[in-house]
Amino acid sequence: MKYYCDSNIDCIAYYCNTLQQITFSALKKLTAAIIFFLFASISFSQFVYKIKIDGSINPATSEYVKKGIIEAKKNNAECLIIELNTPGGLLKSTRYIVSDILNSDVPIIVYVTPSGSQSASAGVFITLAGHIAVMSPGTNIGASHPVSTGGKMDSVMSEKATNDAAAFIRTISEKRNRNIQWSEDAVRKSVSITETEALSLKVIDMIAADEKDLLQKINGKEIETSSGKKILNTANARVVFYEIGWFTKLLDLLSDPNISYILMMLGIWGIIIEFYHPGAILPGVVGAICLVLGLYGLHTLPLNYAGLALIFLAVILFILEVKITSYGMLTVGGIVSLFFGSMMLIEIESPLEIIKISVSVIVTTILVIVLLILMLSFLVYKAHKRKAMTGEAGLLGEIAEVFSEISIGQKGAVKIFGEIWNAELFSGDETLTRGTKVKVQKVDNLTLKVQKI
Repeated sequence: MKYYCDSNIDCIAYYCNTLQQITFSALKKLTAAIIFFLFASISFSQFVYKIKIDGSINPATSEYVKKGIIEAKKNNAECLIIELNTPGGLLKSTRYIVSDILNSDVPIIVYVTPSGSQSASAGVFITLAGHIAVMSPGTNIGASHPVSTGGKMDSVMSEKATNDAAAFIRTISEKRNRNIQWSEDAVRKSVSITETEALSLKVIDMIAADEKDLLQKINGKEIETSSGKKILNTANARVVFYEIGWFTKLLDLLSDPNISYILMMLGIWGIIIEFYHPGAILPGVVGAICLVLGLYGLHTLPLNYAGLALIFLAVILFILEVKITSYGMLTVGGIVSLFFGSMMLIEIESPLEIIKISVSVIVTTILVIVLLILMLSFLVYKAHKRKAMTGEAGLLGEIAEVFSEISIGQKGAVKIFGEIWNAELFSGDETLTRGTKVKVQKVDNLTLKVQKI
């Protein structure tokens, strides 16, 4: 419908009023949009960091947790979630992790997940150290009694180890206001409980079905960190996964005592081959690299230096077998020394050490080394029995052809292996003409003593 103005003034007034209404409406919509996006950005600007521990606790794990805490703090994350599934690990590494968690400015949420996971041995200490301890349905926690992979500990050492672990876990429980009695029982009596039992006993703070459920349940919680109190705002937070670096992955791989042991044995074998076949170069170079990597990995573990000394004694005995005729006694001694050294290599010095070298790996490795040494010895024996092919010894008994006439008191020349050699008669008074077949009887000062066949 068209609108007709009675005058120009009425038209101007009408259009001004319409423009004002359109402008006001647009401003209202723009303001509403700005407010919406402002609140949305505030709601979704919060984020949390997450790291994942799935395996034994070792120096690589300790380094990973430390870097995760530093990264979360640097980026002002609401908190750091540690997803945990571990059978235990090294006491030294566990103490480092617990210390980093207790002194963290960033709230640490230890979350035992997914279903079927466990927080055993060293994992109990880490779980209890978190500002908030959470478990998924179908998980369990406990069993932190001192164990030894080097045989049964005597009563005095067992009691000392148990008391040390019990004091350590009581300290953590008191700091986090958790169930001190159950924590001590986990060490002294190896008790283990489910997630529902852990919640009822106040060992953990809550049960969360998944990550989203966890973020909703911890939202609004007040956390006491080393730098003061903080209220978590995680309802709509974005989760950032902090992945382990390649070097830490390498350290984690080398921290496996079985991998380190195999690398060390490969290194030893490469060096032995170099002594059996001097100048081969490649076995020596590869062996040296493997040996260094293996020793680096074992350096992160509690080593028994008597076991390490026995292994290097075995190497010396294997090498001496090349130089000394012992009719195999040095090799037998080396095998015995290698076996006992390997069994003694990992020393148990604390109640949480469960990392060990598999006996099957040790036996298999030693059997392979024995077979290779026997094969090398056989090849060396065959080489000693084989007729010399080079030098003066390689010419004796070989057939040559007279190249220029040889007579009594007069040197000539013979052709052998495509080479021309000076020659003279070995015995007899017969002149040897060109083309005559002769046999080398002696080599004297680069002159061949020959006799007609």
